[in-house]
Amino acid sequence: MGAASDILRFTNDPKKLVHSRCNRLASDVRVWQSRTMSSPNPLHLAQPLTLPNGIVLKNRIGKAPLTEGLADALNRATERHVRLYGRWAAGGAAVVVTGNVQIDRRYLERPGNVVIDGNGGLDALRAYAQAGTANGTQLWMQINHPGRQAPRRVCEQPVAPSAVPLALPESAFAHPRAMTADEVADVPRRFAEAARIAREAGFTGVQVHAAHGYLLSQFLTPLVNRREDRWGGDIASRASLLLEVVRAVRTATAPDFCISVKLNSSDFQQGGFSNEECLMVVKWLGEASVDLIEISGGNYEKPAMMGSGAKESTVRREAYFLDYARLIKQAATVPVMLTGGFRTLAAMEAALEEGACDMIGLGRPMCVDTDLPNRLLNGDTDRAEAYEERIVPAKAGLGWFCLQLIAHGDGREPDRALTGDDAIRGYVENEEKTAAALQGRQGRSD
Repeated sequence: MGAASDILRFTNDPKKLVHSRCNRLASDVRVWQSRTMSSPNPLHLAQPLTLPNGIVLKNRIGKAPLTEGLADALNRATERHVRLYGRWAAGGAAVVVTGNVQIDRRYLERPGNVVIDGNGGLDALRAYAQAGTANGTQLWMQINHPGRQAPRRVCEQPVAPSAVPLALPESAFAHPRAMTADEVADVPRRFAEAARIAREAGFTGVQVHAAHGYLLSQFLTPLVNRREDRWGGDIASRASLLLEVVRAVRTATAPDFCISVKLNSSDFQQGGFSNEECLMVVKWLGEASVDLIEISGGNYEKPAMMGSGAKESTVRREAYFLDYARLIKQAATVPVMLTGGFRTLAAMEAALEEGACDMIGLGRPMCVDTDLPNRLLNGDTDRAEAYEERIVPAKAGLGWFCLQLIAHGDGREPDRALTGDDAIRGYVENEEKTAAALQGRQGRSD
């Protein structure tokens, strides 16, 4: 019925008629854009994806966020980010998501985090964004607040929804205090300001981190959020901060600026944020104009995102959260990226073909092989190298991969032969050196 329907509905309101026709034209343009960008490559991974805001991603591979620790002593971006993200942009992924950019310099995930909190460094961010958006790449800044997961070496008094400590050695993480109502209310403003600066610098989107046990994830779980005000209680109240953050970010940016949310499929802890609650939050996020949801799981206490505790059959199947993704995809009204454990092209293609997700997130393999997306898409390989299987002891994994990112940032080749013991020593030395520089600069500025 098209135009006739418009005339019947809006005969007395020409402004609405024009608005309706403009919306239809915009929709037609997006369809045309998607068709004209269709790849002759038969792989599902190679097909473009149109996001709800009209942005077209060139393929279905996303570089999942990975903490880098490459900031300077004022927690600003450096040339190391330019080198690393230039390599990732050249590597062929449609979307590259940064690691942990913090919204409050008092609370860090590690000493080398980039922070956006009135600490300057806009020119460095612009160089970072320019490198990371080369080759038609979408570069999304992951913005975050660690909450109680701020290590003692960078924060003697972390905060959380409630004063519930981590079930980890107190030598590493101090006992948190409960946030005041005013502090909670200030969180959306800080996320929005970081997103505004990201857009000004040239990033094409942000990812709001609401997974892996960080602050917004802490508000979602009743194990940590025991508040009796409007931020605690049932899942609607516990999710209200996340939804306010998303709305604030959208207001501070623009419709063509992409907003993603990283969300746990489950905390995998008894009495924690459940998959049933996740499905409800996914629905609300779609209503809040999110463009993509990345699905992961776990936290520092239960690191399912690293494959910890996964059944042998799950590891062989590769995708740690595939069963959860199937359920989430049914509830989602926006595209879903699934991250965690993918290693073979066959498994990636199968997940996309069955409709369990719309994008594949690759993390640890791209710490070493930054050009992995190109090689998968070009038929040069049918698998990602499973480096984690070689690392002994296994607890060295985090440090091993972080040191590879530092190598890329320094302009060196990754050290594929790095031993687990050397990785532990090198990582600890790097964190201590970076923390000392941070503390020294803070001491001089006080």
